[in-house]
Amino acid sequence: MIKSYKSLIILCLTALVTVSCFKDNDDSFASSTSVKNFVYRGMQAFYLYKPDVPELANDRFATVEELEDFHSVYDTPEEFFESLVFDRPFTDRFSVIVNDYVALEQLFAGTTLNNGMEFGLVGESGSATNVWGYVRYVLPNSSASAQNVERGMIFNEVDGIQLTRDNFRVLLAPNSYTIGLADLNAGVATGNGMTITLDKSSLTENPVFKTEIIDQGAQKIGYLMYNSFTANFDEELNNAFGVFQAAGVTHLVLDLRYNGGGSVNTSIILGSLISGQPTSDVFSTEEWNPDVQAALQNSQPDRLTNFFKTSTNAGSTLNTLGLSKVHVITTGSSASASELVIAALEPYVDVIQVGDDTAGKFQASITLYDSSNFGRSGANPAHRYALQPLVLKSINNAGFTDYFNGLAPDIALQEDYSNLGILGDVNEPLLAACLQDIMTNGRPGSIQKSSLRLEEFSGSNALQPLYNEMWKEMELSDYLISK
Repeated sequence: MIKSYKSLIILCLTALVTVSCFKDNDDSFASSTSVKNFVYRGMQAFYLYKPDVPELANDRFATVEELEDFHSVYDTPEEFFESLVFDRPFTDRFSVIVNDYVALEQLFAGTTLNNGMEFGLVGESGSATNVWGYVRYVLPNSSASAQNVERGMIFNEVDGIQLTRDNFRVLLAPNSYTIGLADLNAGVATGNGMTITLDKSSLTENPVFKTEIIDQGAQKIGYLMYNSFTANFDEELNNAFGVFQAAGVTHLVLDLRYNGGGSVNTSIILGSLISGQPTSDVFSTEEWNPDVQAALQNSQPDRLTNFFKTSTNAGSTLNTLGLSKVHVITTGSSASASELVIAALEPYVDVIQVGDDTAGKFQASITLYDSSNFGRSGANPAHRYALQPLVLKSINNAGFTDYFNGLAPDIALQEDYSNLGILGDVNEPLLAACLQDIMTNGRPGSIQKSSLRLEEFSGSNALQPLYNEMWKEMELSDYLISK
């Protein structure tokens, strides 16, 4: 065991995320002390906000014994991890620790325990406690699809209990539950006596949820609803643009309203598919904590710059559209990699954002395992803890970053929960606003807005461990920084 944390820091720039089998070790379990040592080692090496956390200073602990005395007051690795997170309410809302990295890896691949009902949760008008849910969309081949759940359905009870801000996580956690449907009037949901029972199973979601080609006069407009930056489906994403390309699409509406993020590499692919920028153009640059930043600048400075692409990781040529303008639909659920695409395209493309403010997530994370170099190979078999801390912030080619309050739309329009419309249909309010702006070439028009603004504060994606995360996928490398 390394005795001095100020003599050297073992750094790696990431672990390549893969889904693989894990053999349980029933005869050996890591102690809480051992796991907390791993937590400290990972955060002290990589955490983006390390300079703001005095406990993570390189000279904070002279010996491992001093460190263990310090973290012994925390009962669990989770509590110790939280003590090292900087400004949780505002600056870092997204760093996480998980106790089962196999489930984490499955989540990266788009596989979750899911009943297929993707929903949002909204505060009831006039109530400080009650909430109700609305169905955003339904995954195919799921319990929800089998039970004929549809977009726009409203529910306010689970297993006969009114949903509130305090109980929704507990009520919606079981593998099986019954929702009580409701009618919505002026932001108040009233039960109508109808119920639907839903069961969760292992589902893999194709994030390329819906594509349409819309003829509007002489114009051909492509519509893509894309729900997650999942690298496993990059070929499907490229194929969707192949359809657009073959149809002669000249305008694109990119629907990211429920897209909480995902792979940085996939965001570069999507941006490249839209704009067709040359690979010499900068998509984004990265800023890590000072130790990692210095190591990279000295050894591999090219890792700090992301360029546009012409092919997928599998080698397929990108079906680029070469557009000079794109309309992007956003809500408060649009985050991280979704925001990165918008910000990174801004210096090159006229991005017309339609909908609501985005979440405000410009930082990315990597997965750290309990091994000598934080990689998956050689991970301690006595536990399944892994860290997913924020390690870098993305900066577009114009130097824009730190959008803590999100990206504001050019055309502000909140979803009307009483009239959500059909996704991909020309009459769906947010898509209709995009089509009108395309038709009038940005001239002011009459866009129907709901007079009632409600607070949507959570949803089904927010109940997953990597909600609103953006992660960096790179080959494993080791870096030693002498102090």
